[in-house]
Amino acid sequence: MAQHVHIAGVGGYLPERVLTNKELESLVDTTDAWIHERTGIRQRHVIAPEQQTSDLAAAAAERALADAGIGIDDIDALVVATTTPDMIFPSTASIVQYKLGGSGFPAWDIQAVCSGFVYGLAQLDGMMRAGMFRRVLLIGAESMSRILDWSDRSTCVLFGDGAGAVVLEARDQEGGVIGSVLRADGAHRHLLMAEHGERSNSPDKPHLHVDAAGVAAIEMRGNEVFRMAVTMLGRVVDEVLEAHGLAQADIDWLVPHQANARIITATARKLGLSMDHVALTVAQHANTSAASVPLALDALYREGRLEAGQLLLLEAFGAGFVWGANLVRWSRP
Repeated sequence: MAQHVHIAGVGGYLPERVLTNKELESLVDTTDAWIHERTGIRQRHVIAPEQQTSDLAAAAAERALADAGIGIDDIDALVVATTTPDMIFPSTASIVQYKLGGSGFPAWDIQAVCSGFVYGLAQLDGMMRAGMFRRVLLIGAESMSRILDWSDRSTCVLFGDGAGAVVLEARDQEGGVIGSVLRADGAHRHLLMAEHGERSNSPDKPHLHVDAAGVAAIEMRGNEVFRMAVTMLGRVVDEVLEAHGLAQADIDWLVPHQANARIITATARKLGLSMDHVALTVAQHANTSAASVPLALDALYREGRLEAGQLLLLEAFGAGFVWGANLVRWSRP
């Protein structure tokens, strides 16, 4: 019988430190009103000095495992979507595996920036349908605060840290992940990027800030990224619905990447969805990159707003550009 990949457990974790817009007013030339009006953000969480991305990921994974009622020994593979790994190598996933007390099963990272979780879900759906794994931990985890230039008001106000995780389980039961569409276009990479320190330290770019890890802070052309995001997300939503014979009216919940409230509102409007059917956490979390979709899903789930049989549309857009969407038939009680 055909296998279907279901979400069997959900978990999220946010660092304790909360940085409000008001606090940012003392760091850069900005105001709470300016930030909120343009982005919808009120605050963000910031990783503690002694924490690593793997710590955030492990905490979210522990909660997802507990929600699924299983332990790390029941897992067949572990994948971490991140653009802020603990180190260049080994993979953050292998470190998370160790911190959770697991060993032996495969563990690897996915780097698709803000679309990492969406890409990971599509990848694992195919692998699990093919019979490679029965249960997998998929985690989106980021420490974006560590690649920010805190004197650049155009970028430092936008991002936060956190992790979200799901346990995926292959079953004979209908439902779960219906399908995905993934896209990329590297021609636009210059619009949103963070270069390696070795390149950024060249005489040609002496102005770039480089942190202690040798990574240049994020550079972004915000207006151009905004326009592209709205256009590309609209297209990929149409593509994934058409590919699976579904209509916009079939969608019960939009679970979008939490980059900007205006982008989310534009996507919902295109779908004809009320904002009451949109997961919206950007005000509390800011943009947590690959962690934002699973954190938004976790918020919906913890609030008891999801019902078995509902159709969820997950979508994200990130640097590269890379973007994509997943359709999921929710099967939890």
